[in-house]
Amino acid sequence: MAFWPMAETSFSLHLGWYRMSRFHSLVYLLPELWRTLFTQPITVRYPFGPLELPSYFRGRVTIEPALCTGCGLCVRDCPAFALELERESRNKFKIIHYPDRCAYCGQCETSCQFGAVTLINQFIRATPDCDSLVQVIVERDDDA
Repeated sequence: MAFWPMAETSFSLHLGWYRMSRFHSLVYLLPELWRTLFTQPITVRYPFGPLELPSYFRGRVTIEPALCTGCGLCVRDCPAFALELERESRNKFKIIHYPDRCAYCGQCETSCQFGAVTLINQFIRATPDCDSLVQVIVERDDDA
């Protein structure tokens, strides 16, 4: 017997303490092979057909400006630091979204007490220029 248990010359599949012979490994794999060959693929046809996103897909971050009060809870709770609040006064602020940082986890939507933040079912396309992705989501300039 060799020093290393896996260094033997005969073919065997080592599963922990149990060694499977070549015959048993084929018998074990044939049902999986049969199922794989005769079922429809699970993958999407994206490059060759339209991309259909599921209804639960969390995509582009949007904020309803009329509902946003500028409290900053969404900015504070964002784990990826994808939101930034620039405040000049109580009623003058803007919220900036950095999609290249965003994890699309939905924490900003959960944290918003006013229901202003939502993640819509829209895909964000890739780009080599990160600065082109940055967007000002809310810009409030109330002089009240």
